[in-house]
Amino acid sequence: MYMASLAALGAALVLFTWIGLRARAADGDLDDYLTARNSQGASALGLSFLASGMGAWILFAPPEVGAFVGPVALAGYAVGAALPFLVFAWCGGAIRRRLPQGRSIGEFAQARFGAGVRRWVSALSVLYMLCFLVAELTAIGAIAAMLAGLPPALPIVGVAVATLIYTTWGGLRASILTDRWQAWLLLALLVVVGGAAWQAAPQVPADRAWPSAPPGIGLSVALTLVIAVTAANLFHQGYWQRVWAARDMRALNAGALLGALSTVAVVALVGGLGMLAAASGADLGQPPAPFFALLRGAAPWLVVATLVLAVALVASSVDTLQNGIASLLVGAGASASLRVARWITVLLMVPVIAVALQGLSVLRLFLIADLLCATAVVPVLLGLWGRASPASAIAGSLAGLVGAVLPGWVAQGSLAAGLLAASFPSSVPTLGPFLGALLCSTGVSVGVALLRPRREPGTPAAAA
Repeated sequence: MYMASLAALGAALVLFTWIGLRARAADGDLDDYLTARNSQGASALGLSFLASGMGAWILFAPPEVGAFVGPVALAGYAVGAALPFLVFAWCGGAIRRRLPQGRSIGEFAQARFGAGVRRWVSALSVLYMLCFLVAELTAIGAIAAMLAGLPPALPIVGVAVATLIYTTWGGLRASILTDRWQAWLLLALLVVVGGAAWQAAPQVPADRAWPSAPPGIGLSVALTLVIAVTAANLFHQGYWQRVWAARDMRALNAGALLGALSTVAVVALVGGLGMLAAASGADLGQPPAPFFALLRGAAPWLVVATLVLAVALVASSVDTLQNGIASLLVGAGASASLRVARWITVLLMVPVIAVALQGLSVLRLFLIADLLCATAVVPVLLGLWGRASPASAIAGSLAGLVGAVLPGWVAQGSLAAGLLAASFPSSVPTLGPFLGALLCSTGVSVGVALLRPRREPGTPAAAA
C-alpha cells in the first residue's frame, strides 16, 4: 500500500507538471503571465472555476456539515461555494468593461476610491489566499498520512514544488490548462470513490433518522456559510484573473454558470456522503471525518484513488493561489517584470511550506480572514454605483469592523467579549459577526454615498 500510494502520488504530480509546462505562450510577456488576457473560452473557464475552487476542504467540511447539521445547512454550503462565480460574471463583467486592461479587484478599488483602499483590499486578498494555501498543503499531508501512512512532508513538499515548476514557467495559462485536466480527473474520481463508498457503507437501519438539525439552526448555519464563503471568495485574486482571461463577456458568463452548477453538484455529492456516514452509524472518528469514515477498511485500489483525488484537488487550488498572490504583489510594485513575478511566486511558498509542515489547524485564522473580507466586500463592489465615493468605501469598511464585534458586545455586555466572539475561539463559524459585518458595512456605505456622493473633478461642491 505504501509503495503504491507513493507511486500514484508521484505519477499524478509528474502528469500535472508535464501538462503545465506545455501551456506557456511563445511570446508571453508579464501581462500574459498574469492574466492570459482575452484567451479562454467558456468550457475552459468553467472547468477552471470548478477546479480552482475545489480543494481538500471538500473532503472535510461539506461531509461534516451534512453529518451534523443536515441538508438545509449543506444546501447553504453548496450555494455559498457556487454563488461567487455568478457574482464574478455580473460584477466582474462590469468591472472588466470599466478596466479592460485591469488585473485585480484592487486596481478597481484604486480607480474608484484611491490607493489607500487598494492597499486594504490587497492585504485582505493576500491574507485570505495565504490561509487557503497553508490549509490546502496541511490537508494533503494529513490525508496522505491517514490513508497510506506517508510522511506528511512528502505530499506537502511534492505538491508545492510541482505546482511551482509549472506556474513559475507558464503563469496563469499553465494554471488554467492543468485545471481543465484536474477538473475532469476529480469529477471522475469523485464518482468512482463516492460510488464505492456508498456501496461499502453499512446498511442504514429503517428506523434511523437521517441527520437534520432544527430548522432554525440549519438556516443559521446555511446563511453563515453563504456570507462567509461568498465574501471571502470575492477577494480571491485567482478568480479575478479569470475575469480578464475570458475571451469575451459571453465566455465569462457561460463559464461562470458552468462553474457554479458543477460546484453545487460536487458539494452536494460529497456532503451527501457525510449524511450517509452519520445515518449508517459509522464511527466518524475524532476529530470527525465522515467522508474518510466510509473508507475505513476499503480495498487498496480505493485508497489509492482517493489519494490521487486529494492530490488533484489540492494541486488545482494551490497553483491558482500561487499565481494569484504573485499577481497582486507584482501589480502593487513599481518595478514589475516577468522575472520579479517568478521570484515572488517561489519565495512566497517558503514560509507557506514551513507553516504547513507544522500540521497546525488554520481554521480559526481562516474564519477571521473570511470575516475581514465580509466587512469590506459590499463597500468595494458598490464602486460600480456612480454615487459611491472614497468616503463611503472607507466608512463602510470601518462600520463593517464595528458590526463584526457588535453582536457579541451587545449579547455579553463588553467590548472584550465582542472581540473574542469575532475571533471564533472555538473555531466554529457563527452567524452574528458575519451578519453584523455585512449589514453595518452595507448600511453605512449606502448612507454615506447618498449623503456625500462622489464628485467628479471640476464639479462644484454645491452641485454634488
